[in-house]
Amino acid sequence: MKPTITDHEAEVLSKLFLKRRTAIGAGLGVAGSIALSPLFSAHAQDDDSAPGASEITVDKARSEPIPIVVPSFGSGTGDQITKVITDDLNNTGLFRVIAGATPAGATPDFESYKNMGARALVTGSAAGGGSRVEFRLWDVLTGQQIQGTAFSTAQANWRRIAHMIGDIIYERMLGEKGYFDTRIAYIARSGPLKHQETRLAIMDQDGANNRVLTNGRWLTLTPRFSPHRDQLAFMSYANNMPRVYVYNLSTGRQRILGHFEGISFAPRFSPSGSSVVMSVTRGAGSDLYSVDLGSGRKHQLTSSGAIDTSPCYSPDGSQIVFNSDRGGKPQLYIMSASGGGARRISFGSGSYGSPVWSPRGDLIAFTRIAHGGFSVGVMAPDGSGERILTQGYTVESPTFCPNGRVLAFCRQGGGGSSGIGCIDISGMHERPIRTAGAASDPAWSPREE
Repeated sequence: MKPTITDHEAEVLSKLFLKRRTAIGAGLGVAGSIALSPLFSAHAQDDDSAPGASEITVDKARSEPIPIVVPSFGSGTGDQITKVITDDLNNTGLFRVIAGATPAGATPDFESYKNMGARALVTGSAAGGGSRVEFRLWDVLTGQQIQGTAFSTAQANWRRIAHMIGDIIYERMLGEKGYFDTRIAYIARSGPLKHQETRLAIMDQDGANNRVLTNGRWLTLTPRFSPHRDQLAFMSYANNMPRVYVYNLSTGRQRILGHFEGISFAPRFSPSGSSVVMSVTRGAGSDLYSVDLGSGRKHQLTSSGAIDTSPCYSPDGSQIVFNSDRGGKPQLYIMSASGGGARRISFGSGSYGSPVWSPRGDLIAFTRIAHGGFSVGVMAPDGSGERILTQGYTVESPTFCPNGRVLAFCRQGGGGSSGIGCIDISGMHERPIRTAGAASDPAWSPREE
């Protein structure tokens, strides 16, 4: 059964979502725990000072990707682990992986790797079908071990271990946390363009382990992760009543969040995870509300009489960015998280929407519609330094990875098929993320601390 709403509600929603064209379970935890233990080199202790954080920056690596040798971790699962690590590093555009061969436990021939132009070397092995994985990271120039770690876990966790190794390499070489051991929630789409079924779905950040969470009976949109990675807030037309729901990833259960007379939509968790901010229609416009997850208490944040929507908290929870047409056409505004003091920050041509604050706090990403096309860009929280990163027939719904260095977004072509792409915040290294079918509305998970 498809959702039925009044013509007035449909008109309001069409404005709220800034769409000029066709709108585009149980627990998900790993199988058992993962135990980590340090590995020390027989001839060189781990060197906390070499080489990356103090010498190599992300900005430098963008122009000069770090050459790193990643040999096979062994046949079977070992080769699979090697491929995941290689793909993770290469996909950033910050590393240039070189194939090599160093037997596990053997002392690396650093001179030969220097002659290959390598800066770093990975050695490792996988035993027991991936239940015991060891890896070491070496500075080729000094011959010192930078990191050594052993992982013990269930065999089914081999892919996650590979992502964790990639994260360690990223952090030790660049001095910033990686983002490989994360997920992306999204809307899986199937069927004819004008009658698509939409399902809440989730996958690893590299497109692996796709899982569909809902059955597609009702229109579903805009999933958003909680900061604890255990819940998703999203909009569903279940029972022909468009509402914000919260989906528990551990139990597969979902519940309505807040009971309003109008339509609730565009949810976003607070940084603490204790509340969700959302839009609620009222007459021809919409207001912003926060809803406490524990008590269900509602707090109205705006009452401008305009369409206020797409709220997103700053990383410290003190401010909210949102878009509003209170000035005539949709623009971006920032206000206190308790409401009030709204000030406009976007002044470019066209309309702005779907703002999202970087986890680093330094940028706000947005969708802009201008000159007959869509674009995704970033600006500083004060509105300065606006930059367009990518453009297209329809590009929208940006979402930051946990370290704020990469954006995922939805791209739709003229034929109507939509997919998910990602791009570095410099505007470089755009690439698609594979999904099982058409996809939209990506939401990047936080990193598990």
